Amino acid sequence: MALEKYKSKRDFTQSPEPTGDTPRRSPRGRTARFFCVQKHLASHLHYDFRLEHNGVLLSWAVPKGPSLDPATKRLAMHVEDHPFDYGEFEGVIPSGYGAGIVMLWDRGTWTPEVDDVDAALAKGDLKFTLDGYKLKGSWVLVRTKGGYASRGQEGRSWLLIKHRDEWSSGELDIAEFAPLSVKSEGDFAEILSQENPDIWRSNRPAQSGETGALFERIVAQAMQMRSGARDSGSEIRDSGPGTRHSGLGIRGSKRQSRKSAAPLKGAKSAKAVKKSVASRPKPGRGR
Repeated sequence: MALEKYKSKRDFTQSPEPTGDTPRRSPRGRTARFFCVQKHLASHLHYDFRLEHNGVLLSWAVPKGPSLDPATKRLAMHVEDHPFDYGEFEGVIPSGYGAGIVMLWDRGTWTPEVDDVDAALAKGDLKFTLDGYKLKGSWVLVRTKGGYASRGQEGRSWLLIKHRDEWSSGELDIAEFAPLSVKSEGDFAEILSQENPDIWRSNRPAQSGETGALFERIVAQAMQMRSGARDSGSEIRDSGPGTRHSGLGIRGSKRQSRKSAAPLKGAKSAKAVKKSVASRPKPGRGR
């Protein structure tokens, strides 16, 4: 079974993640199909890059997130396939494998630039085009032979690289500019506030270091949001577009909004990316 490893790592009586029991028939050849990127704050912050193929989501964990700069090669660790339904998942995994907060950071379609995806994966050189809200244009996943591959991670270590085109930019940090969810427009604290932030008053997925401090701030903010909503008698809701959290999980100055999308001087590709980010539909309307 393609999802045997995925299911063996999870207790679905405790985790809200999709079970993967619904079959999916994916397009073949150079036909567009689903992709997504989920920002996952767990024992460490990383981005899960997922491409639909053969009924599942092929998945890579990208520690630093995708980069629009063709000169930047981002490490992408190949992990177990995920069910297609996982592509819409956003929420809190309270405990167990992957415990933390999952944000749907980007979604759209990907189109192979090769006729045979399986052959390209076997070769370790998969070229494709993305059409998401934040990530667009031509990209490549290349399997590496050194680094992690030489430390018992054979076949798992890949590089995610943006090809040079109208959607590439050496100036715009897309994770910094557009850090919020494309599903709810919320940040980590807002996603957690929809659940029960008190579950991590202690025994958080990360206890120390930068990630531990980030969790502490997010939990405190989420609890404050719930307390404020109870005091006012209103429901917890996202504050809407137009805010950021320095690429991590705390809101701050405005970036990801229509009004604040001021173009970078001399950066045509940056303008195009900002326009795409601003064009996403309101939460709940889908793509």
